[in-house]
Amino acid sequence: MIKPHIVFDKNNFSLKIKNFLEKRLSIYTISKSNLIIVIGGDGFMLSTLKKYYKCNKPFYGINSGSYGFLMNKFSEKKTIQNLSRCRMVSISPLVMTVRNKSNITKKSIAINEVSILRQSRQAASLSILNGSKIVIKRLVSDGVLVSTPAGSTAYNLSVHGPILSLDSKKLSISPISPFRPRRWKGKIVGDRTKVVIKNLNPKKRPISAVADNFEVRNAKYISIKISKIIKFNLLYDKNRSLQKKIKIEQIRKEVI
Repeated sequence: MIKPHIVFDKNNFSLKIKNFLEKRLSIYTISKSNLIIVIGGDGFMLSTLKKYYKCNKPFYGINSGSYGFLMNKFSEKKTIQNLSRCRMVSISPLVMTVRNKSNITKKSIAINEVSILRQSRQAASLSILNGSKIVIKRLVSDGVLVSTPAGSTAYNLSVHGPILSLDSKKLSISPISPFRPRRWKGKIVGDRTKVVIKNLNPKKRPISAVADNFEVRNAKYISIKISKIIKFNLLYDKNRSLQKKIKIEQIRKEVI
């Protein structure tokens, strides 16, 4: 028996979907529910996953935003029946640990990617390691992304990074506007090791580290690894799985 709890973004379309569901389903408190329905866009889904993941319940997203890659399409005819027929996919987030210029350490998780971004008019100067192996000694660029397979079709794709399949057990390291070496395209690494990024010139070239939407400024040292503990269980309509969406993105041709 489905016992949903609804979390919704504050826009007119979200309210319309929420009202539709409340007329047709019994809605439960978060503690008594066995399913969390998230109504909004991808950004709202990411923040909801971080807020409620300790509840250990599956998430079913309904898109009321623009793109909705992580979400399901709303249908007055099919959404209710789809809730009992959906398929689950489990994804693990990245854990970002950052030490800033004051030697204060902060942590956050990222479902899509960790973004290392220049904080001033000057390009960032970074070294990147994968475990004990040097990925690149010195990268001068606007920044770099470390992306999960689930996030590889988001910001990572926009900076021409590779799209990773969900079962690849890989992470993508993609430069943002590389200046030196100009032709470095990034690297795909295994998801069992730790990626370490160091700011080689923190005084002159400050950087910020962003885990999805959580930012730490004036970062000196960033470690990134896949969580072995946290798992998000996402539900998708039978013919609209996350795996299928990623495959579609791999063959999609952009129309300008």
